[in-house]
Amino acid sequence: MELKDYWLTIRRRWVVVLLTFLIVLGAATAYTALSTRLYASNVKLYVATQTPDVATAASAGQFASQQMASYAEIAGYTSTAQAVSDVTGGSLPAEDLAEQVETAVSPDTVNLTITVTDTDPVEAQALAAAYGTVVSDRIEGFNTPTERTTSFVTVSVADAAEVDTVPVSPQPLRNLGLGAVIGLLLGIGIAVMRDLLDTSVSSAEDVQQVTDAPILGHIISDGAAARKEPQAALREPTPWSEAFRVLRTNMQFVEVDHDKRMFVVSSPLPGEGKSTTTVNLAVTLAMAGQKVALVDCDLRRPMLATRLDVDGGVGTTSVLIGQVKLDDALQTLDDSGVQVLASGPIPPNPSELLQSQAMGELIADLRERFDVVLLDAPPLLPVTDSAILATQVDGLLLVTRHGKTTRDQLDHALERVSAVGGKVVGVVINMAPSKTAGRSYGYGYGYGPLEPGHEPSRREARKERKTAARAASSRGKRTKV
Repeated sequence: MELKDYWLTIRRRWVVVLLTFLIVLGAATAYTALSTRLYASNVKLYVATQTPDVATAASAGQFASQQMASYAEIAGYTSTAQAVSDVTGGSLPAEDLAEQVETAVSPDTVNLTITVTDTDPVEAQALAAAYGTVVSDRIEGFNTPTERTTSFVTVSVADAAEVDTVPVSPQPLRNLGLGAVIGLLLGIGIAVMRDLLDTSVSSAEDVQQVTDAPILGHIISDGAAARKEPQAALREPTPWSEAFRVLRTNMQFVEVDHDKRMFVVSSPLPGEGKSTTTVNLAVTLAMAGQKVALVDCDLRRPMLATRLDVDGGVGTTSVLIGQVKLDDALQTLDDSGVQVLASGPIPPNPSELLQSQAMGELIADLRERFDVVLLDAPPLLPVTDSAILATQVDGLLLVTRHGKTTRDQLDHALERVSAVGGKVVGVVINMAPSKTAGRSYGYGYGYGPLEPGHEPSRREARKERKTAARAASSRGKRTKV
C-alpha cells in the first residue's frame, strides 16, 4: 500500500480510528487516575579511598571507581534491606523493601545514588536516609581487613535525603501522551487490517478487480428519497436524483446500435436495491422523453406492484398463460408515462415460464412497442431466472450494494450469466454513503427542479446516442491507424 492508500483507508474507516483512539486514551486516563501515587527520595554517597600520599591517589581513585558497581549491588541485598527495616522499626518486610530501592552510579565517578519509593513521602525520606547510613557502614565494613581497624575506603553523604511531595508515579502527561500515540497507531492498524480483510464492493476499483464491465452508476444512499413517489423524488435537486440522471446518460452508450433496447436488471443477492433502482431508472428514462416499459419478471417474490401501488393480480404470468392480452395487463405509472407490467399470480414453475415460447413472444412484442424495456428479475445467486432472461434480451444490468456485496458474490453472479451465454452490460453500485461536502455545495449550484419541458425529447436522446456512437467509432478507427 502507498501513502495515499493509507490516507484513503483512514478517511473510509475514520470511525474505527477515532473509536480506538478514544478507548485507549480513556484507558490511559483511567489507569492514571486509579494508580497509587508513589513518592521518591534519594541519598547520594561519595566513596573515597584512603591514601597515605598524593602519589598513590590516582591509583586509589581508579580502584574505587572499579568497585562502584559492586557497591551499588550492596544496596539491593536482602540483608541490607533487613538492616534498614530494623533501623526504621521493621514496618516493612525486607523482601518488599528491597523492591522499593534503586541504585545508580554516575559514569566515571565514585558517586552512588540510592533512590527509595514509597506511598508516603515522609516514609520515603526516612527509608532513604536509613539506606544511606546502612550502605555506608556495609561498604566500609567490607573494605576493612581483619588485621586492621579502619577501612580502605570512606563513604560520606554528599546529598542527604529530603521529603519530596511531588509524586514520581503515575505521570499523567507521559501516560496520556503514550495513550494517544498508541491509540492512534492501533486505530490506524485496525482500519488498515479491516480494509485488507474487507472483500465487499465499495468502489469502482473493487468492481474492476472482478470484471471489465463498465460502472454505469454510483447511487448514493437516500432513504427519504427512496420512500417518495419516484417522479416527485427524481425532480428534486438532490445528489440522489442526479445520480440517476448520470445513470441514464451512461445507459445511452449501451447497445447504441439498437433503437429498441431491452435489459434485465438483477443483483447477486436479495436486499441490494435492484427493484428500487429499476423503478427510478425507468422513470428517469421516461422523463427524457423515451417510451419505457417496466416489467416484473420476479415470479417468486414480486416487489413492483407493492412498491408502485399498482394492481399485482394481473401481469406477466397472466399474459404468458394467455389469460389476458398485453394491452389489458399494462398499467400506466401516474403521469410519468412508464408502462408497468406487474408479475401477476405467482406460478409453481417460474423458470419454465421464463424459458417458454410465450415469454419469447412477449419479449418480442415489448421490444416492438417501447424504446426501452427494463425487466426486474430475481437475484442471480439463489435462482437462475435472471441468467435465463439475459440470453433473450440485449444484456443484464447488475446492481451491487456498497459495502455488502462481496467480490466473490459479484464474481459468481457474473459466472451465472456467462455460463448461459448472457452478457452483462454494466454494473451499478447502489446505496453508497452520501458525502456531506456534496450536499453542502457540490449539488447546490446550478441545480433546480426539472420541468417536463426541460427534459430532452425522445428524438434528441436518440440523436445524442447515435452521435456518441459515431464519435466512439471514429476514435476507434483513429486508434487503429
